[in-house]
Amino acid sequence: MMGCRNKFGMTVLFYLSAHHPQHYLFVKYTLFTRLRVYLRFTPHPMKLRVLVFINALAVAITISAVNYYFRHSWYDVAITFSATMVSSFIFIYYMIERYIVAKIKIIYKLIHNLKLGKDLKDAIGDHVSSDPINDVEVEVKEWAREKKTEIEELKKQEQFRRDFLSNVSHEFKTPLFAIQGYIEALQDDMDDPEMMKQFLDKAAKNVDRLSYLVKDLDEISKLESGEIPINYAKFRINELIKEVIESLELKAKQHKIKLEFKDKYDEHIMVNADREKIRQVLVNLIDNSFKYGKEGGHTSVRLYDLHEQVLVEVTDDGIGIEEKYLPRLFERFFRTDSSRSRQIGGSGLGLAIVKHIVESHQQTINVRSTEGIGSTFGFTLQKVRQSPFPVLPVLKS
Repeated sequence: MMGCRNKFGMTVLFYLSAHHPQHYLFVKYTLFTRLRVYLRFTPHPMKLRVLVFINALAVAITISAVNYYFRHSWYDVAITFSATMVSSFIFIYYMIERYIVAKIKIIYKLIHNLKLGKDLKDAIGDHVSSDPINDVEVEVKEWAREKKTEIEELKKQEQFRRDFLSNVSHEFKTPLFAIQGYIEALQDDMDDPEMMKQFLDKAAKNVDRLSYLVKDLDEISKLESGEIPINYAKFRINELIKEVIESLELKAKQHKIKLEFKDKYDEHIMVNADREKIRQVLVNLIDNSFKYGKEGGHTSVRLYDLHEQVLVEVTDDGIGIEEKYLPRLFERFFRTDSSRSRQIGGSGLGLAIVKHIVESHQQTINVRSTEGIGSTFGFTLQKVRQSPFPVLPVLKS
């Protein structure tokens, strides 16, 4: 509809230029304003030839109107209009194609090939668009969005690297300075054997802390690089939870925390995972609940049988975690309360190791927590698919 109106407007403009030149400029301004609005808000991209045709038409109408104003001959107007239209179209099209579109095609091909990569480029060859002016706009915008996302991701990685190096240096520096201080005190010819023994015990604890830190760093680097394989095996998750709880009962009594399994041990739920690594996940999560629990508190383990997975949850009623810290909880060396965490001990890598082990099983881990109420860590495991038909005994003849 809009196209028909614009064609009608061109006819009116040509008529007025011949018979009513006093209204020509007003009508021309109105028509081209409407045309510009139409071209701006039309949902379809304008082709190069249409754009050149409109410009050539505008030039031809203007020159024809000037010709009629001086000569008053329709024959001269027709000749002038035809010659100007053809020559303007050829000239404008050549100039745009030669000096603008050719360079835009080079930019388009460069961006398109950069997005494809070397392998895809070699496979499909150079791509030449039939409408590079509109396509290059789309390509540039999309390419700019991708690069902006990459830059933001690189900035995050750079900040993470800085935080990691700062945390590593701090974690190593604290026990090293403590060991250095105790050794220097022992070198000052102390006469009190009891004090010497205390200093040696404290130095030994800091050495143990360093060894745990180095061990955890080595383990998490191997998990990230895939050097530690995942040895899948079918086992009963109930029995593994029972073994872990029994091994940590003494530690739970030392922290005055009641450790319990909310489900029955005799329910056989088979999972397919690396048994020893899942043991490490359970030990780390339960031990973490002891460190941040409260005297007389509870730590419970629950199982939820899902469709194709098993959800294992470790819940405590300890100090909880502020909501703003939850997204960063599984980062290496991240601590919500640095002073309390270092008094408790640990390398600060326990939850990061847990996350890497669970994700290496292609499973997920999550945390829910409310400050002052407690925390719940949950992770999924792949269930062993049970046969829908019972196995019948084979009778021997």
